[in-house]
Amino acid sequence: MPSYEALSELLDPATTVLLTVECQQGVVGPDSALPELAREARSSGVLDRIARLVAAAHESGVQVMHAIAERRPDGRGANHNARLFRAAERLPVQQLAGSTAVRVAPPVEVAAEDLVVRRLHGLSPLAGTDVDALLRNLGCRTLVVTGVSANVAVPNTVFDAVNRGYTAVVPGDAIAGVPSDYTPAMIRNTLALVATITTTDDVLTCFKRPRRVRRA
Repeated sequence: MPSYEALSELLDPATTVLLTVECQQGVVGPDSALPELAREARSSGVLDRIARLVAAAHESGVQVMHAIAERRPDGRGANHNARLFRAAERLPVQQLAGSTAVRVAPPVEVAAEDLVVRRLHGLSPLAGTDVDALLRNLGCRTLVVTGVSANVAVPNTVFDAVNRGYTAVVPGDAIAGVPSDYTPAMIRNTLALVATITTTDDVLTCFKRPRRVRRA
C-alpha cells in the first residue's frame, strides 16, 4: 500500500478521474443478467463503497466518469469473436441501449457534471471509445478504476490505461468478480504489478482535502 503522502500526490483533484466500470442495472442491479456477479458486488459492500467514492469525488471536485456496456437491439457492431460475447447474446437480460439495464445502478449517483460513456463493442471502456480523448482533454494523469468485473472489464481497463500513459489507482475493495476469492488473487498477482493498489477509505481520505479548482 502506498503512503498517504504518495497517494495524496497521485490523487490531485485537478488531474484525477474516478471511473466506474459497468456499474449498471443489468449487471449489478436486482434484475442482473449476471446474478452471481450482482450478488457479489452487493453482498461484499463493493457497490456501496463505489457509491461513497463517487459522492466524495463530487464533493471534492474530482471528475467522475461512468463506463457503460450496451448493445443495439439488432446487435450491429457488437463482437461475436469470443465465447463471452456469444453467451451474453443468450442471457435473459440484455444490455440494450436506452433500456433500464444500461442505467447506472443505485446507490451510485450520477451528477450533472459526470460523463457517461457508452460502448457497443469490446471488453474495455478505453478500447475504441471516446474515453481516452475525454481523459486527455480533462488533463487526467491518474485514473481511479472501480466496478466490475475483476474477471474481465476491470483488468482490461487497468492495462489499457497504463498502456496509454495514465497512472492507474485501484481501490481493491471497490472492484468485484466471481468467485469471491478470485478478486484478491487477481489483484495480488496481476493488478499490483501495474497499478497502485489501495483501499476505499484511503482514497476517501485523500478526496477530503480542501477542494482545488479544476483547470478548464
